[in-house]
Amino acid sequence: MAYIPPHKRHSKDKDAQLPSHHLNKNPSFKSLTSKIIYAKQSVSRWFAVGLDHNGHLPPFVHLHPISLESIQRKTGGKPLVLLHTHLPPALSSCLLDMCVRSPQQIITENVLQDLLSSFQNVTNDMHLQSSEEIKPTLVARFGKVLFHGTMLRQFKRSFYTNIPTLYMEKITNEESPNIGFKFEEEKDLFHVKLSDANRPTATISCKCRVIEEQKRLQLYKIELNQVRHMVVDISCLTKNLDLRLMLCTKRILTALKDDEMQCIQDLIQSAVLDPNVKGGLRWHLGKASSGNRFSVVGVRHADRFDFRTSAGEFASEVYLKLKGIVSAVQVEKDDSSLISKMLEEKLKLIWDHFLHCEPFLG
Repeated sequence: MAYIPPHKRHSKDKDAQLPSHHLNKNPSFKSLTSKIIYAKQSVSRWFAVGLDHNGHLPPFVHLHPISLESIQRKTGGKPLVLLHTHLPPALSSCLLDMCVRSPQQIITENVLQDLLSSFQNVTNDMHLQSSEEIKPTLVARFGKVLFHGTMLRQFKRSFYTNIPTLYMEKITNEESPNIGFKFEEEKDLFHVKLSDANRPTATISCKCRVIEEQKRLQLYKIELNQVRHMVVDISCLTKNLDLRLMLCTKRILTALKDDEMQCIQDLIQSAVLDPNVKGGLRWHLGKASSGNRFSVVGVRHADRFDFRTSAGEFASEVYLKLKGIVSAVQVEKDDSSLISKMLEEKLKLIWDHFLHCEPFLG
């Protein structure tokens, strides 16, 4: 029987803004419990677009507790989300017209300086690294900002990106082609996560293709954890979805020794494709580690499974890589007006086409 990937099986100035929050990390990067890595001078911010003229939540927007089993297992409580009740089109237009600036202008003016300074930090890091190839990426993610706590401005937050299937189909089949975004064709890929005894604060990600004829994986790229340099979460109060803009770097290992490479290859080649297990891969007893150094700790496919916590979640995600802006910043870093204009143009497309879907949290 042909292998079936898990995801194909049935079964204005008055808009609220939190102060910029610089995360103080040690120079060698500090790993969080979820293996998300933040750079030494990373920036994390939240603000909202669509508040009333007094800078308050409009009357149709409220904080609602929602039931999300995967989140509640981690936090022990229900997260809160800003949801709007039925919003008459005339009211929505009126609220937006109250702003002197458009939503894309508001977002650009709020994030531009952080984006430029974060890119400068990335450039500095690239000059310091010799054993890794560093590639910056700016992405726009769509989902809902989740708040955890009791007071809005003191909330911890996370970003929930599991999007309804109908939204994904609409984006990939209709919106993206119509506005010039290139949709990367769905591929049968696995990201096998490895722990490394020599890098206890990092996780190695092995990108693998499925060789269907041989029912095995083929390794084609080895990366360390993404490093986040800027994360800006934006609650879009007149939309169904929120927006996250994130600048991160991929660190591609380029100086592995032959024996290190062989150990990793052995782990990948010993994987067994199995659509009946979480993650879609399994290893025979004793085969999930190699060389007393590398061990399999997780798999990311269309669904995600963490072997360390035995927790899995089916996930459907949509995000855009804003490659043109990355290129512009690298080439025209002193021309902030050009970068601002480009960012506004992309944000207008995002605001008009990517932030609406059927209600899926409540």
